Amino acid sequence: MIHIKPDILERANSWLTPSFDSETQKNIQGLISSNPKELEESFYKDLEFGTGGMRGVMGFGTNRINKYTLGKNTQGLSNYLKHSFPNEQIKVAIAYDCRHNSKTFGKIVADVFSANGIQVYLFEDLRPTPELSFALKHLNCHCGIVLTASHNPPEYNGYKVYWQDGGQLVPPQDAEIIIEINNLDYSEINFESNNDLIQYIGKDVDDIFIDNSVQNGSFDTSNEARKNLNIVFTSLHGTSITAIPETLKRAGYTNVNIVEEQREPNGDFPTVKSPNPEEPEALKMAMELADKVNGDIVIGTDPDCDRLGVAVRNLENELVILNGNQTMMLMTDFLLQQWKKSNKINGNQFVGSTIVSTPMMSVLTNSYNVECKIGLTGFKWIAKMIKDFPYMDFIGGGEESFGYMVGDFVRDKDAVTSTLLACEIAAQAKANGKTMYQKLIDLYIEHGFYKERLISLTKKGISGAEEIKQMMVNARENPLAEVNGSKVIKIEDYLLAVSKDIINGNEEVIEIPKSNVLIYYTEDGSKIALRPSGTEPKIKFYISVNTKLDNVSDFKETEQLLENRIDAILKDMNL
Repeated sequence: MIHIKPDILERANSWLTPSFDSETQKNIQGLISSNPKELEESFYKDLEFGTGGMRGVMGFGTNRINKYTLGKNTQGLSNYLKHSFPNEQIKVAIAYDCRHNSKTFGKIVADVFSANGIQVYLFEDLRPTPELSFALKHLNCHCGIVLTASHNPPEYNGYKVYWQDGGQLVPPQDAEIIIEINNLDYSEINFESNNDLIQYIGKDVDDIFIDNSVQNGSFDTSNEARKNLNIVFTSLHGTSITAIPETLKRAGYTNVNIVEEQREPNGDFPTVKSPNPEEPEALKMAMELADKVNGDIVIGTDPDCDRLGVAVRNLENELVILNGNQTMMLMTDFLLQQWKKSNKINGNQFVGSTIVSTPMMSVLTNSYNVECKIGLTGFKWIAKMIKDFPYMDFIGGGEESFGYMVGDFVRDKDAVTSTLLACEIAAQAKANGKTMYQKLIDLYIEHGFYKERLISLTKKGISGAEEIKQMMVNARENPLAEVNGSKVIKIEDYLLAVSKDIINGNEEVIEIPKSNVLIYYTEDGSKIALRPSGTEPKIKFYISVNTKLDNVSDFKETEQLLENRIDAILKDMNL
């Protein structure tokens, strides 16, 4: 006899009522009678908003992405918008990516908004996430939604919410909206669309977005330098194919080789294990093409086109993938140089980064007399910095997970404009007889050689979530006294909002919002951060080490020394 926990059965039975369609009821009945494990996974909790909105496996139940979980979000959001903007015609913009069901889900979300008297601008087909952020502001919307699961596996989808400023939801709206959603019953969702309130958008917005990307991502690069740069680009079956080739073309880049096998949008991502440019394997086909055509730079973007992976030629002329920190350093330094050249730096500028990104960011920006504001992981916090400091100029911002934002016309990580920026850096470097890699080494010589590595442990399901929770509890209750023979001198606990100096025992309050992150700093300059992902069943360990680099000839030896130090830290922590 199949044993099902009473609370799970009660939750499942509530989905066998007339509020749910016959297909849903049939599938739930099937889980009850023959798949109790999947039933439990589907109903043991409600999907929650994390650092990037709500993301999860598609299926039936409260812990799955489906018509009803998305409908409930949208109904709650509609109620909240009507409270927040009384006596206004509320407007929302909706975009979606290449994933299975994204187009269907986009229409369902549009139906619920329109049923609640809200004007909807719905993209006619898949579009990059940064274009949604742009369109929202361009069309003076109150809110925006993207249906995407970013770089997650094919069985996932998700729902990201953007606010009036074009950035993702932040406090206090996020918590208030969650309360509104949680107070709803599924029977209260209004699915009866008012098609008069749904307006399809497409090329009209595309053209303005691409022109803005060209304007924000182009600098004084000669046309000859642009034509001379040999670019290899892959969209990894995602949305960037709708914007990046055209952006590069309008900017004057004529030598663009596209990986044809990965051009077609496809939610199965058939040519890659994972459509995540953070994974070296994702760029394999592009790098093979670059070797064939002698490409100078390789760029690949994730399915919703907010992250980009960049590969360039090293000192031995071999293609190597830059990590997110390295790309961010090159982009930030380039932007700071442009601002300095134009005499626009006057102490009123800032750059944005995150607590788990390279500490080199602050060292670099200080050298230009520009502030580096540090926030929690996720670009919504960088967007919030722009909102919180309207009297300051925002130059750019990035995080280690392969995202960058150029200026503030888009308020989220933006692989369209960042791809153009990477090409501008590479084109100017090539015109001056250098590579991006050599420019990176120059930065290390000037500011110190910082080396980072990310270790991700995946722990799926109920037991995985418990395991991750316990790992963080253990780290807090038994903090490390030393790492790889180097004393821990400071611990930052972002959940308790406390920074503790271990040497003198002094404690300071951390002024940014609370988050489940723990960071150790050691005597030899190493930094180790522990952070459970807000959108994936993972716990992440971010390691950063550094030392001096005197000249290019010492680069390889010094790099190996830092790699060995990271290996020793991982061994010491049993990772």
